[in-house]
Amino acid sequence: MRVFVTGGAGFIGRAVVHGLVSRGDSVVAAVRNPARAADLEGNDLRLVTSDLSAVDAMADSMRGTDAVVHLAGMYRVGIPESEHAAMWDANVGATERVLDAAAVAGVARTVVVSTVNVFGNTGGHVVDETYERDLGRGFLSYYDETKFRAFELTRRRVADGQPIVITMPGGVYGQGDHSEAGRLLQLAFQGKLRYRALDDVGMAFVHVEDVAAGIISCLDRGTLGEAYALTGEPLTVRDAIRVAAAAGGRKSPWLRVPTALLRAAAPFGSMVGRLIGTPPNIRELISASHGVTYWVSNTKARRELGFDPRSLGTGVRDSWGHD
Repeated sequence: MRVFVTGGAGFIGRAVVHGLVSRGDSVVAAVRNPARAADLEGNDLRLVTSDLSAVDAMADSMRGTDAVVHLAGMYRVGIPESEHAAMWDANVGATERVLDAAAVAGVARTVVVSTVNVFGNTGGHVVDETYERDLGRGFLSYYDETKFRAFELTRRRVADGQPIVITMPGGVYGQGDHSEAGRLLQLAFQGKLRYRALDDVGMAFVHVEDVAAGIISCLDRGTLGEAYALTGEPLTVRDAIRVAAAAGGRKSPWLRVPTALLRAAAPFGSMVGRLIGTPPNIRELISASHGVTYWVSNTKARRELGFDPRSLGTGVRDSWGHD
């Protein structure tokens, strides 16, 4: 298979590119900064420099390929308003332009990698891909809004007949992960986590290599027009920290920063962020975390894709057991 991949130098993108190259596929990986992708290798791997702003240039690079995997985007919660425009373009604008380019190039299959966050707060329930969020409740973060708008855009393209499969990973973690959730798991496993905060947020943690395998399965056998949640076991971050710590032979930290204290510190977000490692917009971080669950079942992906994610304990050992 010949595949065009956006975000090939990113956390999930690297795992997808590696998986495709390992099985003998031909890959064209679009990267913003080639220096970040210098370690990507493969006999049939070609890097193209692109910020995904030019539809015609992307379409030219896509011609002759069998499929597109769109992974590029921006993931951050708690950003200041000054960064909203950049996030909108990275998550909504880029998705629209990639889908435009795929249509111009006549690509037979495009896999758009979204997130289970598009369903918003599932209210402590494990939902499936048919769930529709209540938009009257608003958005949990600007990231939430941009990913939902990109998801809406993609579903409109599906309705118009463009050959698209949507994947929705849960809380992705693994070696090379720079997200806050991944950092917590790593520190807990290594016995270096000193305190917990906002640990009642619910996530369905899934190892990056399992997500990559699910995305590649969508290339092979995902049903056009369908969406697949690529998730692990639904847990609160508190319980996930406990699992990660136990996997490393450690104990979960007993010290917890009360959410009320974080709320009181919100007006001093930038200063507090520097002290304890939180984003500058603490109010948004709290609204996207406190009492919120992002729990979506992987039953459909298991049934139709053969998706089989490893347990969290196994995953953290696979990720950091040899550091």
